[in-house]
Amino acid sequence: MTPIEEGIGKAGVLVEALPYIQKFAGKTVVIKYGGHAMVDPLLKESVMLDILLLHSVGIRPVLVHGGGPEINSMLKKVGIESHFIKGLRVTDAQTMEIAQMVLVGKLNTEIVAMLNRFGGKSVGLSGKDAQLLKATKKPLKMENSDGTMEEIDLGLVGEIQTVTPSILNTLLEQGYIPVISPVASGENGETFNVNADTAAGKIAEALKADKMLLLTDVRGILRDVGDPGSLISTVTRDEVDTLIEEGILQGGMLPKVECAVSALEQGVGSVHILDGRIRHAILLELFTDGGIGTMFKD
Repeated sequence: MTPIEEGIGKAGVLVEALPYIQKFAGKTVVIKYGGHAMVDPLLKESVMLDILLLHSVGIRPVLVHGGGPEINSMLKKVGIESHFIKGLRVTDAQTMEIAQMVLVGKLNTEIVAMLNRFGGKSVGLSGKDAQLLKATKKPLKMENSDGTMEEIDLGLVGEIQTVTPSILNTLLEQGYIPVISPVASGENGETFNVNADTAAGKIAEALKADKMLLLTDVRGILRDVGDPGSLISTVTRDEVDTLIEEGILQGGMLPKVECAVSALEQGVGSVHILDGRIRHAILLELFTDGGIGTMFKD
């Protein structure tokens, strides 16, 4: 390929992206950042550059990050064993202290530093800042072998009750990129660990975001989990129950789907589940005709 032909190819990519850039300029996009994209150095850089490109063309990105593997690693170093019930981390006071240290003190500052190093204007927050996220203790009941229901104590695992997005609106209006770690305040000053997918969804709802992107370690919704070519590109709310009944939506994908449906019902324009292991997945999903993940819409 000659330099001119290569240049024409690049120009074609920009032309394809133009209508999407025009459509989304000025709109708010909430991105949940997690999975392998938080571990692999090349993928980290890819996500940061994607976010900065969105910001540079007038889109308003808000980043909510997880950190499960990093928390597991730190707990192991200090000799604390991780326990999960239905995918939720049992969080005593010591575990919460470690989780907050990793999420707020380490990962959040690393993400902010990387965005700023690449020329961004990023500000780190936790859900405790400016009463952004308020939560109560998350209830959980499980059925015993005799059919009775037992209440399970998850410790300091929170269920988000309110979102106060005023600090986010202020930052967005001033041209900053908010980066949020998923911890929340309780009524009595407690600190709660909250699910990052849920936090992203509730924040997207409060901001009436045009889009929410959930970066995961799967392609999206596959009709056949053994066939990567069976990706379902678009799912409507009315189709969700059918997909659950057919067993296509199950396991760890169910909470993400529930988050997507709730966000749509509360005014978020669309929700995208996409594979964060693909470099520049955000740009490919938003700025190309085909997209690469599954989009949930009304």
